[in-house]
Amino acid sequence: MSNQRVLLVRRPQGVARPDDFTLVDQARPRAGEGEVLLRNLFLSLDPYMRGRMNDGDGSYAAPYALGEPPGGGTVAEVVSSTIDGFRSGDLVVANGGWQAYAVSDGSDLYALPGNMARPSLALGVLGMTGFAAWHGLTAIGSPQPGETLVVGAATGAVGAVVGQIGKIFGCRVVGIAGGERKCRHAVEVLGFDACLDHRTPGLSERLADAAPSGVDVYFENVGGAVRAAVWPLLNVGARVPVCGLVSGYNGDGVTDGSLHELMMSLIIKRIRMEGFMIADHYGAEFETFSRQMSGWVSAGKIHADEDIVDGLENAPEAFVGMLEGRNLGKTLVRIRHG
Repeated sequence: MSNQRVLLVRRPQGVARPDDFTLVDQARPRAGEGEVLLRNLFLSLDPYMRGRMNDGDGSYAAPYALGEPPGGGTVAEVVSSTIDGFRSGDLVVANGGWQAYAVSDGSDLYALPGNMARPSLALGVLGMTGFAAWHGLTAIGSPQPGETLVVGAATGAVGAVVGQIGKIFGCRVVGIAGGERKCRHAVEVLGFDACLDHRTPGLSERLADAAPSGVDVYFENVGGAVRAAVWPLLNVGARVPVCGLVSGYNGDGVTDGSLHELMMSLIIKRIRMEGFMIADHYGAEFETFSRQMSGWVSAGKIHADEDIVDGLENAPEAFVGMLEGRNLGKTLVRIRHG
C-alpha cells in the first residue's frame, strides 16, 4: 500500500506558493518493535510552519528538510501497535506531518476519547490552537471585567478563541479582521462587541472610536499596520501577549522591517512584553486548560469554526490561503484514504 505525502521541494522566497511543494506516492511505512503505525485523518495547518520553511534562524525550531513532508499536528487512527496503551482503532493526536501514514515511538502521542464527536477539535479549540489563546490571554493578558481587549486576526483560529474568552471574563472585545464578512461573523457569531476591517482606510481613527477608554490588553498575533494602530491607544499598565506576527511571515515587505525582527525576538527568546511559546507551558497546564475549555465548548460559550479542505493534494493551496487570510477559523486538511 502507498503513502501519499506532500514534500517541501523549494524554500519559499517571500510569499509561499503551491509549487514550493509536490505530491508523491511512496511506500507505506512499517512499524517496528516499540512503534505505532498511524493513519492520519486530519492535518493542522498553522502560520508558524512558514517560518520553518526558511533555511535560517528566523524561527524557534529547526527548518523543515527539503524533500520531506513538513511537520504538523494530526489526528490519527492507530493501525497497529507494539506499545502498551495504544491499540488498533484508537484515536490520537500525533505529529504525523503532511502525509497519509506515519510511524511514532509513542512519545508524541496524546490519546483521544473514543466517543469524541468532533475529533478535529483536538487540533483546534481543544488543542494547541486553543491552548495558545487560553494561556496567552489568561496568564499574560490577565483580563479584568470592564477592560478593553483588542485582538487581530479576529476570526482566525487563535484570535476567535481569544475574543470569546475575553467576553467570558467580562471584557469589551474589539476585533480586527480582513473583510466585512469576517467582521460581521466576529460580532454576530463570536459575540465580539465590535470588529474593524483593516482593509478599510482610517484604521487608527476607527479603532480609537471603538476603544474610547483605550486598550488594556492587546493580543498580538499580526504585527504590521494592526500593531501600529493599536500601540498609541495602550493604557498605562496594558498587557501585550505576543503570540505571532503573521503579517511578516512571508517576508514580502508588507511589515515594518526591523521592528518585525524585534517583535519576533519576543516570541523566539520569550522576552517580556511578553512573548510566549506554547511548548514551555503545554505539559504543565494542558489538563487545566482542557477541563476549562471543554466546559466552555460544551456549554456553548465558545464557538469553534473549522475551515476544512479535503485531500492532501490541496494542502499547499490551503496553506497559502491561510497565510493570505482566506480562512475562517481553524484550517485543517481532511486526509482521504482509498
